Amino acid sequence: MTRSTRERIIDEALRLFAERGYSATSVAEIEAASGLSPGAGGLYRHFKSKYEVLAAAINEHATRTRAQVAESLGELGDMESSVDLEIRLAHVCRAGLAKVREESELTRVFFRDLSQFPELVAVVREGLLQPMFDAIVTWFRAQPEYRDADVDWAGIGAVLGGSVVHYRLFQETVGESPGHTDKDRFVGAWVRLAVGLLPSQSPAPAPAI
Repeated sequence: MTRSTRERIIDEALRLFAERGYSATSVAEIEAASGLSPGAGGLYRHFKSKYEVLAAAINEHATRTRAQVAESLGELGDMESSVDLEIRLAHVCRAGLAKVREESELTRVFFRDLSQFPELVAVVREGLLQPMFDAIVTWFRAQPEYRDADVDWAGIGAVLGGSVVHYRLFQETVGESPGHTDKDRFVGAWVRLAVGLLPSQSPAPAPAI
């Protein structure tokens, strides 16, 4: 699908911000990368400033994330409970890893530049990260195996969701997986931890004598 000029500006600006940093990227460079004449002011026909391009990128990613989370919950909800629990769990974990990886450019911008823009940090927190944690909690509570589990679901969501986010962020910042653990091993360990949340089965009563 052909991107509009506005979409090209946002996409190329975010790529350049991720590669070079917000301050080191000029409007002319964004224009050139977007197929516009550098320095001719084409960007300003769509945005008032370089900051507005950054804000638009973050807000649009947040809007897309909320829609994707809702869609993913629907797809995961369609997966019948007759499917083995470990398969369902692995699907949830891999979906989370894929989403965090999809936001790799935004992640680099977040750590490098967003401390100077607290209002945009709030958008990332509430629009991208919190929906992912909320989705994990919503999914677990909907599974029949966990309905009787007496656990702090918000805390569990922070631990399990946080591990997914950390795995990808570690790769982005260090260039290697935590503990040199490949994705399949990580998913397997994540599933085992999640299975450990299942309510313990009460021992069967002793037969009457």
